[in-house]
Amino acid sequence: MNTTPNTPEIQHNEDRRRFEIKTEGKLAVAEYIRTKEKLFLTHTEVPKALSGQGLGSRLAKTALQFARDEQLRVVPLCPYMAGYMSKHPEWQDLLADNIRLG
Repeated sequence: MNTTPNTPEIQHNEDRRRFEIKTEGKLAVAEYIRTKEKLFLTHTEVPKALSGQGLGSRLAKTALQFARDEQLRVVPLCPYMAGYMSKHPEWQDLLADNIRLG
């Protein structure tokens, strides 16, 4: 993961089924459920104190790149992830069959 000295690194916490960014003593997460063929993006949370820093977008990109690398179809159950995918068509090819955004 490319980071600059002031950019916290994203960790993949497989045991807790989530991607994490720890910064300023706080934790931002993108949670998921993985099956053999799909990645269900269930919840994204960025503490208010960390909002506006692009952490949600970084978590989304990381989760979606993980799905692409693992050849998984994505089911964005989380409103943030669904909105992110709706605004970024470069990720829409990952959507599971019959999933519509918007």
